[in-house]
Amino acid sequence: MFRSSFVPAAFAALVNATVWGLAWIPLKWLQAHGVGTLWTTLFIFTACTLAVLAVRPGAIKRSLVSPQLLWIMLASGLTNVGFNVALATGDVVRSVLLFYLMPMWVVMLARWLLHEAVTAWALGRVALALTGAVLVLGDGRLVLPVPSSVADWLALVAGFCFGLNNVLLRRYAHLGDDVRSLAMFSGAVFCAPVAMLILALIGHTTPLALQGSAWLVLLLFALAVLFGNLALQYGATRLRANVLSVLMLAEILVASVSAWWAGSAQLSSPFQKFVHVFSGGHLQRVA
Repeated sequence: MFRSSFVPAAFAALVNATVWGLAWIPLKWLQAHGVGTLWTTLFIFTACTLAVLAVRPGAIKRSLVSPQLLWIMLASGLTNVGFNVALATGDVVRSVLLFYLMPMWVVMLARWLLHEAVTAWALGRVALALTGAVLVLGDGRLVLPVPSSVADWLALVAGFCFGLNNVLLRRYAHLGDDVRSLAMFSGAVFCAPVAMLILALIGHTTPLALQGSAWLVLLLFALAVLFGNLALQYGATRLRANVLSVLMLAEILVASVSAWWAGSAQLSSPFQKFVHVFSGGHLQRVA
């Protein structure tokens, strides 16, 4: 870890978590105005990809000599597409909590790919995350959160891919920021159309009816995502993967508080508020 950059790197990771914790606002608005989440994902990440190429047009050429970037591209694309589809088609509270079993995957992936030590503190964080998921998904009982639907599996796989993406950003920190950014952004550009095709083949269409101000919302959302993902890249290349995975859990807090502040949570206990926000409040139909 680069000790001198720990604080700014941690702050950058929290910026990314904040961006995605508030992402339910434009996602829900766009869906209500006829723009399906997969279309939003495609538009947003296409814009981010084009922004990188506009600033660093040579990134494509440099990417061609670094085939390992394909792993970042795949991990990032599957993260965004898988999680959004899980939110759109399954039980949101299960999807969110299965996705945020990420610290468990990061401990294993960081040991394998980065040779980071598996410390007692790291295992404690994993146990805490897993216990929280077990209690919430089991309605207060110790029930193993085994995926029981396609949406569950998508959320679980997306969480694994997110952990893998963060570990890979650390592993390939020696590569240029521009090529890593291009790989992260372009992943969803390729994965989103594939997901839409698969959904179409099984009889599910993704709505697209762009109206007036939707273009402005898409632009502002794209700028936020661009800034947030660049912040993630900065943090991921300077923090231990296990530390980063814990900081990213701040997204749950940001999403919960923002939805409660917006008036979607009017329950008496913190636990009920948490469940309401992710199952019956604004986030229920975000994706």
